[in-house]
Amino acid sequence: MVIDGVYVGLNNGLVFDTFDLQSVEVLRGPQGTLFGRNVTGGAVLLNTKKPADSFEFSARAAIDQGPDGGPSKYLMGSVGGPVSDGLAARLTVYYNDDDGFIENRFDGKDLGQFEQKMVRPVVVIRPNDKVELVLRYEYSKGDGDGVIGQSHTNGSGVPGYWANFNRHSFNVSIDEPGFITYETNAFTAQLDWDVAFGDGTVTNIFGWRDYESDGLADIDSQPRWLFHAPSWLRYEQKSNELRYHGRFHDQLEVTTGLYLFSSQIDYHERREMLGIATGGVRPAAIFDGGGLLDTDSWAVFASVDWDIDERWTLNAGVRYSEEDKSTKIASLSRNMNRPCNVVKSGNCPFDFVDKDSWNSVSPKLGFTYHLSDRAMFYGQWSQGTRSGGYNMRNTSFNPRDVPGPFDQETVDSIEFGYKATFERGRLNAAVFYNTIDDMQREINLPGPIGVIQLVRNTAEATIKGIEIDATLSLTDNLVALASVGITDAGYDKVLYDLNGDSVINGTDKALDLPRAAPVTYTLGLNHDLQLGGWGTMSSRVSYAYRDESAYTDNNLGILDEQKQIDAGIDFQSAGGHWVFSIYGRNLLNKVLHGNDTQLPTYISQTPLIPLGGTFAPLSKGRRIGIEVTYNL
Repeated sequence: MVIDGVYVGLNNGLVFDTFDLQSVEVLRGPQGTLFGRNVTGGAVLLNTKKPADSFEFSARAAIDQGPDGGPSKYLMGSVGGPVSDGLAARLTVYYNDDDGFIENRFDGKDLGQFEQKMVRPVVVIRPNDKVELVLRYEYSKGDGDGVIGQSHTNGSGVPGYWANFNRHSFNVSIDEPGFITYETNAFTAQLDWDVAFGDGTVTNIFGWRDYESDGLADIDSQPRWLFHAPSWLRYEQKSNELRYHGRFHDQLEVTTGLYLFSSQIDYHERREMLGIATGGVRPAAIFDGGGLLDTDSWAVFASVDWDIDERWTLNAGVRYSEEDKSTKIASLSRNMNRPCNVVKSGNCPFDFVDKDSWNSVSPKLGFTYHLSDRAMFYGQWSQGTRSGGYNMRNTSFNPRDVPGPFDQETVDSIEFGYKATFERGRLNAAVFYNTIDDMQREINLPGPIGVIQLVRNTAEATIKGIEIDATLSLTDNLVALASVGITDAGYDKVLYDLNGDSVINGTDKALDLPRAAPVTYTLGLNHDLQLGGWGTMSSRVSYAYRDESAYTDNNLGILDEQKQIDAGIDFQSAGGHWVFSIYGRNLLNKVLHGNDTQLPTYISQTPLIPLGGTFAPLSKGRRIGIEVTYNL
């Protein structure tokens, strides 16, 4: 995720609504020759709004409700514009109060209650027509229930012993609703300076983000105290990117830059086990662990676009990166009934201390051929590298399962595509072929303290496919939208025993890659109707489908196929100031799990206490809502 030009190393605590977004851009494949942090799996670029050239004011209120639980209320607003010559400002505020969306069968109370607040001031300083400085600050805070885990029969055929539900239902029964509290502070400063050299722009983007959270989750997903998990997290990052972009001889477009990044993670988790054995007074066993991880990296990058003629453009880019990591880790498996806390008190004994470094060269080559002013064909090859690291959740009792380091992952991506606009629409199509070496995976396995997390370089794999999206104006008022993605993903070589049968063989190689859905597609219709002096009515409906896919590397955990219908109607007043909306999301009320973690058949051997089932967090079902927006 890249927000206002700043790579965000931890996505927790992000608050975004389309109300304050200027643009969203999705980039596929390795990135890093044009900006900031190197990524291997693509990037989502979010840009928030800056002050307009004239005074503006917007406010929005909304409320929606599902079949269960209470309403969710939203309030947001923004005001901004010029303050004086060369100075403009904008202030955005956001508030959400959710009364919950699922009934807990354990006590009849609603789960999923959450309250969020956010404020985002922006100041733009233009001392002259060549220099612009944009200062952004964001503060957000959230407080509410923990994740809502459902227990259903797991991939080994073992149901949850105390409570088990149909995986296609919203039924849950947990004795601990848990909680999550977080606080985020973030600041960015972007300086753009137009220079004569190459008629270019020098850009410097500084970013700082600080995030703190405490939480508690009912991992066993049962109406008994078997496995509860408090956690504490502190995260801070700083980055600075200095970039130049210019054009020479009306043919060469050059981008080059220097990038610096540092982050610090303090993490602790506690596993409070078997409160059922004490009558719910206290856990019978406590496991504590976590760690400290410091990361420092730097990179230089450059990219050149050469316009050979009016039709052909060649592109070449390269990036060199170095990253250093140092860590201190307290393994949960070594801290039984010895309470400590890495984050709060710093009194945990560290059994693993290490540091390591990685470096990489990431090249890119490509071309663009303009068939006409409205159509183009392109092709590119790029390589990206994700640095190695350490597992701060070391829960294995096997002394050979050290926290790391695991090695860096390399992705080679080849893509050919076609883009065209027509009188009544547009068409984009792309085919891609990606190979992954030393794939990094977090492997979740049932274990003696609930779940074992291992991070390993598990395999070499190939992911290939095709993506198409199109827009067509059926009439002057009716627009159809469609997209389809077909993916063929498979292992080429397996380096780790993925299915846990103590042998690395063809059975492991035949497994599906996690989260690689073979087919996805969307269909939609947008319609505008003029209501004379009353204004305009805009209506929309969309259908989205995603194939079933594996969640766990051993394929026992599954993410069900997703079918979602959304719809809405907006009434905009003739002056454009008022918008009244009715909307529905997930109208089919389909169940969506965030994961499908497999739990052990028994949580304790002495005494023998059964568990089974899954920890499968539920997302919201059907929501029907109304919304009012005012724009001045």
